Amino acid sequence: MSSSSPPPEHPHEFEGDYRPSESENPHAHLDLQNTRVETADLTYLVQLADALNTTLDLETLMQRTSELVREVIDYRIFAILLLNDRTHELRMRFQIGHTPEVQRARVPMGKGVVGQVALTRQPLLINDVSTVEGYISANPDVRSELAVPLIAKNKLIGVMDLESEKHGYFRPDHLHLLALTASRIAQAIENARLYARVSRQAQTLTVLNEISAELTSILDLDPLLARIGQLLRRLIDYQMFSIMLLDSKSDTLITRYAWRFGYAHAPLRRIPITTGLVGAAVREWRPINVPDVRKDTRYLPMNPETRSELIVPLFHKGRIIGVLDLEHTRAGFFNEEHERTLTTMAAQVAISIENARLYQAVRRQERQLERDIAMAREVQLRLLPPSAPEHTHAELAVRFLPARTIGGDLYDFVDYGPGQTAIVLGDVSGKAAPAALFAALVSGIMRAAAAQRPGPAQMLTLLNDALQERKLESQYVVMMFALWNDENRTLQIANSGAVQPVFCRGGQSMTVRAEGFPLGLFPDVSYEEFNLSTQPGDAVVFISDGILDAENDAGEMYGEERLSNLLCSHRELPAAEIAEAILADVTRFQGGRDRFDDETIIVLRVR
Repeated sequence: MSSSSPPPEHPHEFEGDYRPSESENPHAHLDLQNTRVETADLTYLVQLADALNTTLDLETLMQRTSELVREVIDYRIFAILLLNDRTHELRMRFQIGHTPEVQRARVPMGKGVVGQVALTRQPLLINDVSTVEGYISANPDVRSELAVPLIAKNKLIGVMDLESEKHGYFRPDHLHLLALTASRIAQAIENARLYARVSRQAQTLTVLNEISAELTSILDLDPLLARIGQLLRRLIDYQMFSIMLLDSKSDTLITRYAWRFGYAHAPLRRIPITTGLVGAAVREWRPINVPDVRKDTRYLPMNPETRSELIVPLFHKGRIIGVLDLEHTRAGFFNEEHERTLTTMAAQVAISIENARLYQAVRRQERQLERDIAMAREVQLRLLPPSAPEHTHAELAVRFLPARTIGGDLYDFVDYGPGQTAIVLGDVSGKAAPAALFAALVSGIMRAAAAQRPGPAQMLTLLNDALQERKLESQYVVMMFALWNDENRTLQIANSGAVQPVFCRGGQSMTVRAEGFPLGLFPDVSYEEFNLSTQPGDAVVFISDGILDAENDAGEMYGEERLSNLLCSHRELPAAEIAEAILADVTRFQGGRDRFDDETIIVLRVR
């Protein structure tokens, strides 16, 4: 390894003031010299240990190492190269005196001086690099080189390399000192790398937890996919990214989101799972990490800049729903840590995508249901009479308030000939669309039967028999059927389980005790019929159970007593105002509580 021409070097000498006399024992002189060397080595190792034991930051560690080495070897060109276990290449991790071009270089095992040292795990001292066969000349001014392996727990982690522009610059004692340094620095570097890896993993887990929490809150698919791409850049510095979802019917991967060099785009791209690297990931049910796509025949050249590609399948409940596809212009960019991170994130991504898809399906169903309910409400409102009929001796008014978009209450005014009107108030079991449809069925049968002008009791019998023929599980209807005769001011009343009418005369109220089985529950049922003679000033109210059962914040029900008192206190008002007063009083009673049932009021006031 080499670089630009440095200033003059000053090799460090281990020298002392002591000179043995000729009369002294020469062996004693050698022993003393060895002792001095060992003492110097020990002092140096203590300094080295102090420097290495105070930090776990790799950059700081290598900087301190370079400073300590300079104290004993006055170098000008220095480098620490670390081994990539996956590519078996040496990459310069720290350097002094090298050019940027040399710093970016990769040295394969066995190539050049540092490659040979890495391969043999033996140090090399080269006095004249021109004599070395296959020497990699990064700087033509370099003349000598010293390289030692970095080995921790019998594992090669890299090479420490020194270079000089002078022939024979490095001596055996330099080699000795550098070997001492390497024996200590190797384990320190490995510890620092382990610490950095653990720190990155902890940071990655923290980021993954934040990502997981955020992704679960996004339920629209397109914004979700875009956010996945943004959050992933916090973990992996990719250059191209796409999310492809699997169309299981056609076994095709369809690009739903793509990001390329800072810009989001979504090309209409469909790739059968029988082709390409993405198809291979689906077929083989595993991540695929390709260091150089130019050397893989499965690669489909979508982006000419791509060199490395990482694809991770998205699994959900035992099936693949798509893939995450990362690309980079640098060969061998994606490593095992990237693969583990993306695999971990893919699990949450798959869940979030399926949740968003389910949410979209539910939204579509809700929109369809809303359209169906709107149509059902339109049908229901068309079945209800637009206004109450007018009579000489009576006035009628109705108020209807469904608890939901559409309700289960039904009411009607059926013409029974001159001066006669059938007053109908029913309540179908259930709520919303099913109840409205059943109410429409009952209304249709009743209208058809009304052509025969049956009495109230007979009408209920006809309806019950008809519903028995069209019996629906758990569906029934309660109904009050009353026939007003305006000429003699009488009411004929029959009831099949509906709320009994309240009658008020002269400030006194009573309940019309008409009873009977709900329609559609039992076969061969007959109903009683009551006759009620009225006088001017009398008022009768027909209600659904939503009125009596309305609750306030204390859990109390509105009840028949409140209804009776209000009816009698307002009996002098027109029928429409009586109905409005009842509805307003129920609303005040309920306070802020939502209505849980339909509320229907029909008022008959005798003129």
